[in-house]
Amino acid sequence: MRALILLKLAARSVGRNARRSALTAAAMVFGLALLILSRTLAEGAHEQWIESAVRMGTGHVAIQAPGYLESSDLDDRLGAAESARAISAIETVLTDELVAWAPRLSVNGLASSAASALPVRIEGVDPTRERAFSDIEDKVQEGRYLEPGDRLHAYVGIELARRLDLKVGSRFVLTAQSASGDIEGQLVRVSGIFRTFIPEVDQALVHIPIETAREWLRTPGAASTLALLLRGARETDRAVEALRGELAAEPNVRVLGWREASAELDAALRIDDYGDYVFHSILFAIVALAVLNAVMMSVLGRRREFGVLQALGLTGAETGMIVFGEGIFLTAVSGAVGVVAGFILTWGFFRNGLDLSRLVDSEAAFAGAGGIIDPVIIPVFHTDQILLSVYFILIIGALSATYPAWRASKLDVAEAMKFEQ
Repeated sequence: MRALILLKLAARSVGRNARRSALTAAAMVFGLALLILSRTLAEGAHEQWIESAVRMGTGHVAIQAPGYLESSDLDDRLGAAESARAISAIETVLTDELVAWAPRLSVNGLASSAASALPVRIEGVDPTRERAFSDIEDKVQEGRYLEPGDRLHAYVGIELARRLDLKVGSRFVLTAQSASGDIEGQLVRVSGIFRTFIPEVDQALVHIPIETAREWLRTPGAASTLALLLRGARETDRAVEALRGELAAEPNVRVLGWREASAELDAALRIDDYGDYVFHSILFAIVALAVLNAVMMSVLGRRREFGVLQALGLTGAETGMIVFGEGIFLTAVSGAVGVVAGFILTWGFFRNGLDLSRLVDSEAAFAGAGGIIDPVIIPVFHTDQILLSVYFILIIGALSATYPAWRASKLDVAEAMKFEQ
């Protein structure tokens, strides 16, 4: 009963100082709404970035031979038997999360034409599976992507084509070290030219049919990587754990999540997150100062009131609890309103995305770490992120009210009664 009375007194005090409470609540509501908008747009940008990078790279999950990530060497490949067992595991344990999977046989080599010779990354791909996995077909500038019936065709980046003076239909030679250790050449014809705006891809990536690559490199049935595309990046850990459990008896098979397989992308996202943390820390500091100022001014302006309460029987600790309750009550109400305001702001104005295309000249400005962020950023709501933001707001409100509450609990009754306010 006594605790209930203290809560009522705290709530009444907030209502009696309506203007001050409204100004403080407005700062908190604005801060939380801005935090939700910022967080959802950041999550959306990250999802797009990851999606783009894993589609161009090794997927959300990569199944490889144990040493391939470090060496990128053809000797560290999955043989036909290992590939078959890995594919069986994929089909067994990933029933809901899996969107597509694609085999890749990759090797570093040399592309030569009459104009020049350049180092390239040659990837043997299954055209049908690659179409479902990657969006590289959508990047075509001239010609077409590989078809299932192609044999001696190649799909090349626009910068590589420019430097080698290649057109659709042009022939050039790919040279690489085969599994036997011999340097082998393969004549191919350009079927299409693509542009991703990722310099390292446009300058050095060549796609050829995987069966052609296997025959040329003398690796029948082999693959460097089995790349898996999931419904979202958040499914990665569960998928990796399930596949590792299923393939635990296979010493020559290694399962990697995208953070391990794409360390550059992981580092870029972490750096971007640190920038978000700085921005959010500033917002939290604004909210904390707003609560501290409101509650502290309330304590300094109501010393006589607190003296009367203590004279009527409240202890110093109970007086402090009233002040602390004011801060918590103000924070809780403002937090609830802030969440609603954040959803309305985000969904009302940006449900179709925040278009940043006018701020830059081309998609190249959004390219980095093997992926591209779409200039139209669609906000993504994650319940745990929203709850975490509210949790931090409540914690900051509680901490900001602690010092004023302590000051109120230490008031001397005789001194407080001297004040006329």
